[in-house]
Amino acid sequence: MLPEEFERIAVAAEREDVRMEFVHGRIGVKAVPDGDHHEIVRRVTQQCVQQRPDLWLYPGRGLRVETYRKGHAKPDGVLSPKGSFAGQGEWADPDRVVMVVEVTSYDTDTDRRDRDEKPRAYAETGIPVYLLVDRDSCEVLVFGEPEDGQYVNLVRRPFGKTVVLPEPVGISLDTEPFKAWVR
Repeated sequence: MLPEEFERIAVAAEREDVRMEFVHGRIGVKAVPDGDHHEIVRRVTQQCVQQRPDLWLYPGRGLRVETYRKGHAKPDGVLSPKGSFAGQGEWADPDRVVMVVEVTSYDTDTDRRDRDEKPRAYAETGIPVYLLVDRDSCEVLVFGEPEDGQYVNLVRRPFGKTVVLPEPVGISLDTEPFKAWVR
């Protein structure tokens, strides 16, 4: 499928309860986040803005990912310098992105999508840091140093610990509040 075909399908199928993505040549449907999911994104946003006022965490920003298949993803958050997406359409160039954030949802595809496909797609694209807030395992995973289409560095910390997000992010993320937003 061509990216243009996906874009037409995504617009036609737009609903309030799902978001569509096109990663590794497959269309994926992502459930709309629940309130706890939003609170985690809000908390990450707050810490990013406090520690790095030169950056902004854009929620649900569509990105063109993958060098090979020209995929499209809508991460829960995209950390970039302010103004990075001015003048761009729904699917933006990721060249100024320093980190993408995903918070797992309680759906059947989250394992394949958030833990397997997206780290590969983001690494292939060269995004420096991928932060996965995993509500199933109650931990954060920080993927860094994209090299040859994969992240060569992975740091895991349980909720409650502070995790340092590597450069070019350079933020210490307090994960204690995340404990309140899991089932």
